[in-house]
Amino acid sequence: MRAWPHVVIVGGGFAGLKACHALAGKPVRVTLIDKRNFNLFQPLLYQVASGLVSESDVASPLRQMVGQAPNIQILLGEVVDIDPAAREVVFNNHRYGYDHLILATGSGSTYFGHEEWRPLAPPMKILEHADEIRRRLLMALEEAEQTRDPERRRFLQSVVVVGAGPAGCELAGSLIELMHRAIRRDFKQLDHDLCRVILVDAVERVLPTMHPKLAAAAAQHLEGAGVTLVMRSMVKGIAPGRVALEGPEGPRELQAATICWTAGVRASRLGALLAERTSCPVDRGGRLLVEPDFSVPGHPEIHAIGDLCAYHHTPDGRPLPGMAGPAVQMGAWVAAAILARSGASTAASGSGSLAPFRFTDLGSMAVIGPFYAVADLRGLHVTGLAGWVLWALAHLAFIPDTENRISLFTKWMWQIATRQRTALLITGRPDQHIGVDVGLFRAQLEPQPEPEPARDQPAEDDLPVAA
Repeated sequence: MRAWPHVVIVGGGFAGLKACHALAGKPVRVTLIDKRNFNLFQPLLYQVASGLVSESDVASPLRQMVGQAPNIQILLGEVVDIDPAAREVVFNNHRYGYDHLILATGSGSTYFGHEEWRPLAPPMKILEHADEIRRRLLMALEEAEQTRDPERRRFLQSVVVVGAGPAGCELAGSLIELMHRAIRRDFKQLDHDLCRVILVDAVERVLPTMHPKLAAAAAQHLEGAGVTLVMRSMVKGIAPGRVALEGPEGPRELQAATICWTAGVRASRLGALLAERTSCPVDRGGRLLVEPDFSVPGHPEIHAIGDLCAYHHTPDGRPLPGMAGPAVQMGAWVAAAILARSGASTAASGSGSLAPFRFTDLGSMAVIGPFYAVADLRGLHVTGLAGWVLWALAHLAFIPDTENRISLFTKWMWQIATRQRTALLITGRPDQHIGVDVGLFRAQLEPQPEPEPARDQPAEDDLPVAA
């Protein structure tokens, strides 16, 4: 394989993993670099946060998914620099050469210049975030069970979710159902009528990117489930247990023991780094403005896909959304383009031509509550149980690991039959979502001190020498 083109893929998310699958078994050497050793199915993180499923149900080891292919190597590490002139990436104190580079490092949460809010309002991008949200909510309910102060109890049973997009609506709907169900069945001193989940956003309505009809149906269902909607209100400050808002009626303050953040995303820092190294333009969200083949201007060997790129080469000129569907299609197309350029596709399929990238929009959907979802399938609007069935089938199809697919289906069926959640453990430490250690940890062997001679025995120099 030494003479084969070397493809380095940074990031094992939807886009990077799909590129690996497309290149597996082909005459190219592939190195997948990720700072976590697993692929995370982010759309179901809210179910981890609300105790519906466990961490292992939404994460799969990369080595088991693609590492067994003979031409794919998995390396744990965080890329800290890129040298486009030398065609090298830097990670784990190594410089690693490439012929083709695919950057698929995804996105993170942004607090719009207020990073001091992050410890107070966990986002929902990685497993530790979901664990922290679940830990904070369950700890608040445990304290509420023991407190005698009714105002304190009301405060402990309150949650504020910032961001009314799909992630915020899914989290809010799942948390209110968790609180109602747990209090009715598991807690003896709490009143489920005191549970409050408040969904806050500066936009006019929930699910602003979906059809107004679906947004109205989602809002009606959320309010019927007990979620309070506070729209057209900008977050001005977050303090422990407090969220300051500015809305049409002036300033107001919300008090809640648990605060969650699902508003705003930013491209990973590798986007800014590559822009600095190549002078590639970026949009307001830090995403790279790529060419029609997802390459960086002036560097056809470097591709940015997934949430890291802003792809405007669409029929209407609107950038592709940062969702799983576009990311998977990007990864497959870029892999095919690299094979075509290297001649590998000609050997494999008899043709080296490749049609321009065209995104096939399968629609969007969001689950709002138990067995209730809204779906926009290319103009076909579905709500309620039918929407939930479509949502479940679509997510099961997108999950890349068969074992996780079976596990999730089993747990969903168990929940339907018993209405019980299976992952309500309080684990971890406070603020475990801050400063998560990822990448390769180099174990150090501490040098042992030289042993001193025992006092009750003669020193080595005083021992008699045998004749």
